[in-house]
Amino acid sequence: MNEQELQMLVEELSITYFSQAFLHKATFNSRLKTTGGRYHLSSHNLDFNPRILEIYGRDELVGVIKHELCHYHLHLQGSGYRHQDQAFKTLLVKTGGSRYVADLRTKDEMGTYCHYKCQSCNQAFSRKRKINITKYRCGKCHGKLKQIEK
Repeated sequence: MNEQELQMLVEELSITYFSQAFLHKATFNSRLKTTGGRYHLSSHNLDFNPRILEIYGRDELVGVIKHELCHYHLHLQGSGYRHQDQAFKTLLVKTGGSRYVADLRTKDEMGTYCHYKCQSCNQAFSRKRKINITKYRCGKCHGKLKQIEK
């Protein structure tokens, strides 16, 4: 999907679900990493993460577009456009937009975890950084730790 097709999709969804025209610009923004889309308050333009389309497909993208269009139309009407506002929550449910986008991080961005288990009480620990098992003990019973694979 290119920028022109995205613009047409946003305009079509705006007419279909909100009965109002989308008069601004919708673009893909590859700099977005963890968020699905963004509504710009000053310019009223919308940005979308292209990874949504690559990873999850068109249905997830449509949910994110509906979410951002809720911000757009409520802001232009002067209603509560923020996530915590009741008007936003109501319109989001009415249009079927997604509340949250699925995880967009790669395995490298998520980080790896080291898993440990106490040899005495079998308490499990997970840490992002490796720890020295000869130096550190279990926080519960002070038993020796053993690194396990998961």
